Amino acid sequence: MQQAQQTKVNTKDLVETALLIALVYIATRFINIRLPIAASGGLVHLGNTMLFIAAIVFGPKKGAAAGAFGMGLFDLLSEWAMWAPFTFVVRGIMGYIIGKIAWYNGREGNNMLVNIAGILVSGVWMIAGYYATEGILYGNWVSPVMSIPGNITQIVVGLVIGVPVSKALKKCIR
Repeated sequence: MQQAQQTKVNTKDLVETALLIALVYIATRFINIRLPIAASGGLVHLGNTMLFIAAIVFGPKKGAAAGAFGMGLFDLLSEWAMWAPFTFVVRGIMGYIIGKIAWYNGREGNNMLVNIAGILVSGVWMIAGYYATEGILYGNWVSPVMSIPGNITQIVVGLVIGVPVSKALKKCIR
């Protein structure tokens, strides 16, 4: 019987992950604009930018942790606490998708077009996930459509800022 391969987690990985979680939380909490049109009082924030950077620069696991815990913590500590479990899942999977695509086949986040593709695929997941979340939480499947423009804005802004910053950081980390 083969033993399961153990993943080695060291202090550097823990510190990087904790810092990425903190950066996603801070960018979500302090760099945001409330949307008056969304039924849920939606928010456009730069947490996505930090999530994109985390996943592209550090890979799928750290991207998933940064998104899930960083944005989940934001929801938990704000008036959107009931969104926290959904955010944890949606943003965790989002970070994993971006990182997995960006790091696929040994690329390690170094291909800008692949990174953009990862963000776009994860953006579709985010829009669908939050549409379903809002439908479940508010019992209305029409009003969540109003949140889609804000979600698209977050993805586009995150992409425009996050991809070039990721490329610059990748050069510094080598």
